[in-house]
Amino acid sequence: MRKSREAAPESRGRIVKAAAREFREKGVVATGLADLMRAAGMTHGGFYKHFDSKDQLVAEAFADASEEMIGRMESQPTAGAAVAAYLSAPHRDNPASGCPLSAIGSELSRTDAKTRDAATAGFERLVDLLAARSPGKDARRRALVAASTMIGALTMSRVVSDPELSSEILDEVTKGLTGA
Repeated sequence: MRKSREAAPESRGRIVKAAAREFREKGVVATGLADLMRAAGMTHGGFYKHFDSKDQLVAEAFADASEEMIGRMESQPTAGAAVAAYLSAPHRDNPASGCPLSAIGSELSRTDAKTRDAATAGFERLVDLLAARSPGKDARRRALVAASTMIGALTMSRVVSDPELSSEILDEVTKGLTGA
């Protein structure tokens, strides 16, 4: 029993990481508890030892995915580089490791308050990051526009069926936001 108590935080972390990937890849509604527990290398029965509900896990997985995304963006040397990395083909093509706002944002509007609070915090962090790297007194306004535009552009680049249009969306929005 003692070993399992010591392993519980590690197991919980594994579940959160797996859920963050699964939700971004397949969507919240389409991801069952059995699927995400299997992705974490665990059995379905262990879920309720770690979480009270799927909603609790969604909020924690979203927060984890947001931190991961913000960390990658913070590693970029400039706001323009962060925008370009966000609006890139590799980001578009790998939703499971990308921005949770663009991957599952439409689902989040129908989640519980705790999950929407996590989404709000993630969006605010993205806006703050962009504003901090933008000169001028209207940096926050421009960051709000940029963050919203980036999320929408990445989403649409995944939605359209024409690969050329998908690339054009990413390229043109990157140019529009960076002045390139």
